[in-house]
Amino acid sequence: MKALICPSLGPAENLLVTEVEVPQARDGEALVEIAYAGLNFFDTLIIEGKYQVRPKPPFSPAGEFSGRVVALGPGAQGFEVGDRVMGVCSYGAAAEQIAISTSRLVKIPDGLALDKAAGLSVTYGTSMHALKQRAEMKAGETLFVLGASGGVGLAAVEIGKAMGARVIAGASSEEKLAFARRYGASETINTAGDDMRVRLKELAPKGVDVVYDPVGGALTEAALRSLAWKGRLLVIGFASGEIPRPPLNIPLLKGCDIRGVYWGEFIAREPEAHRENVAQLMDWAKSGTLSVHVHATYPLEDYRKAFDAIAKRQVLGKTLLQLAAATD
Repeated sequence: MKALICPSLGPAENLLVTEVEVPQARDGEALVEIAYAGLNFFDTLIIEGKYQVRPKPPFSPAGEFSGRVVALGPGAQGFEVGDRVMGVCSYGAAAEQIAISTSRLVKIPDGLALDKAAGLSVTYGTSMHALKQRAEMKAGETLFVLGASGGVGLAAVEIGKAMGARVIAGASSEEKLAFARRYGASETINTAGDDMRVRLKELAPKGVDVVYDPVGGALTEAALRSLAWKGRLLVIGFASGEIPRPPLNIPLLKGCDIRGVYWGEFIAREPEAHRENVAQLMDWAKSGTLSVHVHATYPLEDYRKAFDAIAKRQVLGKTLLQLAAATD
């Protein structure tokens, strides 16, 4: 079978499409023919050894996928051959087939397309956990989303709106801000051109209740200073490439929290809460409450274009690799 392989740590130019052996479904596993693999910003890091998950080369990137079950290993329960499924795996999904524990698979409901399902696990799963379990966000609160046009950012905008929050979107261009408004942002801030603190003060004079921050860098401290009393800043990631070091007197004076969000550890430690989150996301996606917007779908051989678009911050929503012909 074909797979995109990282033979040694380095930039996307080092990756190659090659033939590898078809995996075998072991005890408790299903063999899935992958239709689409979802790419995320962390894929640009994991291939360079700069992510918290550090697989040893050679490995295949892509941590989420959709497809169909083609075989079941001994002891595999809850699925049948032919089932449409989506799954999460940290890495390994940029391949035509994957053998994976059935605990990491979810059946795709009728009415939800395979391409949209491929982009639902990581970004929407992360944002749902962040806003529900970590922020404990309530209807009527104000949510400020940095990087609002990217994968996790768009997910946070849509989920925030679905949870009843007033959503302010921050992004670096007018095109990206228009995109965020289309999917639920009430107000927007150009983080490249506006004075972010001044604009937040205008839009939320008493401060914002929750900041969703997948960007890091200089924007983090400015957002932290804009929190309301007992506000919460969610640390999602550092797409800017800079891990910020905010002064801790700010949480002291504001009575606010800086809360880390590590979705991968959450699904391992709290599987029942994760299943509840997924069920809600499925309902919202099926009803159209969530767009699960696909920016572009690339054939496997065009992986460089996909990685380049992500690295250059050109992606609005999700980027997918197509591995097999999809028939929904």
